[in-house]
Amino acid sequence: MSVSARDYSIIGPESQRAKDAGLVSANWYRCDVPRDTMKSLMKRRNGPAVRDTLIWLALLGVSGWLAHLSWGTWWMIPAFFVYGTLYGSVSDSRWHEFGHGTASKSAWFTTVVYHFASFLDFREAESWRWSHVRHHSDTIIVGSDPEIAVPRPTSWIAHLAEFFAIRSVWAECKKIGYNIVGKVSPTVRDYMPESSYRRSIWTGRIYALIIAGVVAWCIVIRSVEPAMFIGLPTMYGRWLLVVYGLTQHAGLAEDVLDHRFNTRTVRMNIVNRFLYSNMNYHIEHHMFPTVPYYSLPALHEAVKHDMPAVYPSIAAAYREIIPALRRQMQDPTYFVERSVPGVAAGSTA
Repeated sequence: MSVSARDYSIIGPESQRAKDAGLVSANWYRCDVPRDTMKSLMKRRNGPAVRDTLIWLALLGVSGWLAHLSWGTWWMIPAFFVYGTLYGSVSDSRWHEFGHGTASKSAWFTTVVYHFASFLDFREAESWRWSHVRHHSDTIIVGSDPEIAVPRPTSWIAHLAEFFAIRSVWAECKKIGYNIVGKVSPTVRDYMPESSYRRSIWTGRIYALIIAGVVAWCIVIRSVEPAMFIGLPTMYGRWLLVVYGLTQHAGLAEDVLDHRFNTRTVRMNIVNRFLYSNMNYHIEHHMFPTVPYYSLPALHEAVKHDMPAVYPSIAAAYREIIPALRRQMQDPTYFVERSVPGVAAGSTA
């Protein structure tokens, strides 16, 4: 069988096809949740967000101090591994939750944490805010969703490269290149309103200035140590972000209007749930994105009767994902068909 790849660009021919098929900004299936229950679940609180953020920052600070003390010894390897993971991976779920604006009642706290986590992830904050809005309105709709991480057929080399953020950092560098000269990339213009262009441009310029300052610092002191703390951890600490991220949608259906077919919920232990901000409840999050992360376990209990079976572990999810991606290399039309309550087998409608 010949392998033919679809065009996953949001400014390519698949964009019009998705619109013609009624898949853009469409109505999605939602589980029925009593109004009072949903009102309670949507309530924002400062306590959990402040607590979890302070724990994360404390871990980041302690591991960074230990990494500095161990510089030049073999102990720097485990120290920077921990620091890099907290910087380049754990920041992702903080970027995500505070980007949704649901984590805290405090607008200023939400904004500060969002911009801080965005920089650690090396994601220009304004454009990524709008990118993620599109991801939620058109989840895994080819030609409209700019955040499809696993196109078909998949590339193992690309996934290995992303363990070190090579693709994503290069893509962001190109976007910031437009910002430096006062422009916004054509792809970003497709999903970000013109009223946000100026903020996006200046945010990109600030990122570039910070990175340039770190490079200059390294040159002056003739050491790469500053870059090991600012900038490079986005790349050498990316691995856990990829491990978590692939469980979200990889190998599942495209172009459907029911998150139960294109998204996974995976059971994780308390450590992973903290590091990942409960994003393992990913179907629930996509179905009800206004529910704060600390209420997702309760939301899961409220809707689990109408959901496909939960994957019992990260390993269990990968036992499905890896064979699915291998099969898609030969047959890009293949996807894992999930058993969903009330929906006939073989149907994704």
